[in-house]
Amino acid sequence: MIVLAGPTASGKTDLSVALAEIIGAEIVSADSRQVYRRLDAGTAKPSASLRARARHWMIDCADPSEAFDAARWAKEASAATRDIRARGKIPLVCGGTGLYLRALLDGLSPLPPRDETLRARLTAEADSLGRNTLHARLAAADPEAAAGIAPANLQRVLRALEVLELTGKPISTSWREGRNGGIRASLTLRLELPPPLSRERIEARAREMWPNMLAEVRALVPSAYRGDEPGFTSLGYREALACARGETTSADGLAELIRATAAYAKRQRTWFKHQLDAETLDAAAGAPTLLRRALELWEEARENNAA
Repeated sequence: MIVLAGPTASGKTDLSVALAEIIGAEIVSADSRQVYRRLDAGTAKPSASLRARARHWMIDCADPSEAFDAARWAKEASAATRDIRARGKIPLVCGGTGLYLRALLDGLSPLPPRDETLRARLTAEADSLGRNTLHARLAAADPEAAAGIAPANLQRVLRALEVLELTGKPISTSWREGRNGGIRASLTLRLELPPPLSRERIEARAREMWPNMLAEVRALVPSAYRGDEPGFTSLGYREALACARGETTSADGLAELIRATAAYAKRQRTWFKHQLDAETLDAAAGAPTLLRRALELWEEARENNAA
């Protein structure tokens, strides 16, 4: 199994498809947003042409109204890797959601089930005090977890605070202790992008996707969804909804999407640097150079495994 990780807009998708074509791999998406059907404009899912070149798993497998966590993803992704291997193919796990990768590689921690009474209280606090206030509370109690969870991702913030209250321990401690299972990767690659170039790519992509995000949320809300479902916690959707409702301007919504995405990319870079043991690839290099280096590292990994 190969793992290809990196921050948003670092070129993971194109590299994964090019690599998969050559080595006979199928791609397992490790992206917490791409699991949601109907939310396409702002989640950077692989295009139809890319999906035609390599089979993809763990995309469009949940409705936006469904809660989808690392445990569910790891269970379904593990099943996907077994299916891929059984047919003589190589699983190539590609994505930027660090907690999902941790769950697959290191196994899952036994955590208490969701407490509906506690969750209702925390949700009410988020409504009255604001999401940023709850994220700040999490940061004070569990900096490691807060570093990997965006303030806008209310469901994961609430879950981390819920576990803290139920167990008296930070959820990050539970991530490290008592893990069961886990799948060893033959090769783990990490794309690294200088912050200025990362910001440049993020801004260009955000400007391209923003009009389609606005059109998408106008088509889905309120005809099919309220807009407060778990899927709509994805980066930019809250801003697109506010814009569609006339609560903010298109320019301000786009600016917030760029700011939030850049902040998320920074958290991803920090997390992967400290939490993922990986070979580093310079994402600023051209596509041929990246692919050539990835293939070299794959051949080395195969030789080491054979030895």
